[in-house]
Amino acid sequence: MVDVAADLSSVCFESGLTDDEKNLLYLRARSAGLTFCGCAHAAFMYELVHSLRCAIRSHTAGRDPAEDREDRDLCVGILGLGHLGKQLLLFLLEKTSIKPSHVKISTRRPESAVEFVQRGVECFFDSRRLAAWADVLFLCCLPSHLPKVCADLHSHLSKHCLVYTFSSAVPATRLSALLGHDYVLKPQYEFLACDTADMWLSCTQLTTAFTDPLLIEASCPLTMKGGISLGLNWVCAVLYSLLNTCTSASLGSSEALSLINDMFKKKWANTVQFNAQSFISSSYAASLPADEPFPWISLTDVQTKETPLLRFLSNSKSVQQCITAAYKSQLETPAELYRNTPM
Repeated sequence: MVDVAADLSSVCFESGLTDDEKNLLYLRARSAGLTFCGCAHAAFMYELVHSLRCAIRSHTAGRDPAEDREDRDLCVGILGLGHLGKQLLLFLLEKTSIKPSHVKISTRRPESAVEFVQRGVECFFDSRRLAAWADVLFLCCLPSHLPKVCADLHSHLSKHCLVYTFSSAVPATRLSALLGHDYVLKPQYEFLACDTADMWLSCTQLTTAFTDPLLIEASCPLTMKGGISLGLNWVCAVLYSLLNTCTSASLGSSEALSLINDMFKKKWANTVQFNAQSFISSSYAASLPADEPFPWISLTDVQTKETPLLRFLSNSKSVQQCITAAYKSQLETPAELYRNTPM
């Protein structure tokens, strides 16, 4: 579609602003960048957990599963379908292997989800029903709504349900307390002064933005550009969530490490060598039998404290490069190829 007003400065957005308001224009780019990066990082996290779940299912085929949840496809719930919720859902459907039937939405305005319902996504208004069903629950509500949302969800979340929130206004520890749930993941973005922040303005059209190699490169979690950064703690929390996925499936520590390492190798042709000491203290690792699962890891603690994995990643540039390569490969691969590729 051609923008007929593209060269008419008198009708552009900026023409009606005062000088003081023009000084705040950088916030448009920041908002667009946060939305793009938030959705891209959430999609990457989903693909990691989903791929590992598929690997676990293949590895344990023929066994009597301890829990039905671990023997099914990853189910994703999105609570809230405002601007962020819609962008996230679009990103998941276009850039991951997720099937529409494995996504459900809870929103006060189900009629706003018609385009997604037509694609096979179920939509309703019942946050507790969504929480009871989902393996991963994305909170896409306004910060002002979080206290009520958390009160509704309290005691209705499975221990193994990963809650992912984008709200920068509420710390992970506070959100965990409100939910009574320690399996919470929250990216903590920081802003840096730079001359390239305007690159994010092209993200206003997400359908074209998530195919832009420059934006994909700029959004890489460990090497972000454009005035936005994301610490190693988020990557650590994502990797610990993989460990928890294996623990919830009652896999021994040796099996868990083998499946995680093989996943990176088979799916993205990246050689990552995690060992027990990468995730837990050396003393604990030395006493952990190979057939005993890793302990359940609180993601709230992981994001607020120094961990063995944080030290390991900080000192391993090769692993950082492998994770970056996996991220770029996932975003650059059309979803159709993911869905047609055996896991």
